[in-house]
Amino acid sequence: MRPKKTILCVDDNEQALAVRKFLLETRGGYRVVPARGGREAVDRLRQGGIDLVLSDVLMPQMDGNEMVRRMKEIAPDVPMILISGTVKAFDHTNRADAFLPKGSASPIEMLDRIRQMITRKRGPKKHHRPPYAPAEAFDAVPESAFDPVPHAVAS
Repeated sequence: MRPKKTILCVDDNEQALAVRKFLLETRGGYRVVPARGGREAVDRLRQGGIDLVLSDVLMPQMDGNEMVRRMKEIAPDVPMILISGTVKAFDHTNRADAFLPKGSASPIEMLDRIRQMITRKRGPKKHHRPPYAPAEAFDAVPESAFDPVPHAVAS
């Protein structure tokens, strides 16, 4: 079984944070690390082990854009999604990898976007040579041999 992916979920609203954490853990199967603000989130990201950041845009002290800017300096490969209920904030959320409008995006859409972003970070599946097969034998196998559905052979 694969280890659960870890999402750093950031919001200054404790109730919104608890709802998102519950949704991500129960419906998405993710491990969620909550943070109540930008500074706390940046410190947590520095510790490592974060696969994706999901954050509100409007927060006191440090807004989501500034937080993402700082986080991208630390971990540029970690996907970051900003959420906001204000349309104007979308114009200013150009540092994040994705944006979700609060209230307009359903929980299923949010989970789907998160899954896509984490898959992109991981990259495409790689074909590994079995440990018992010599490299030459593996190189001679046609690419179609790795397809999950066998191809019909014309006679």
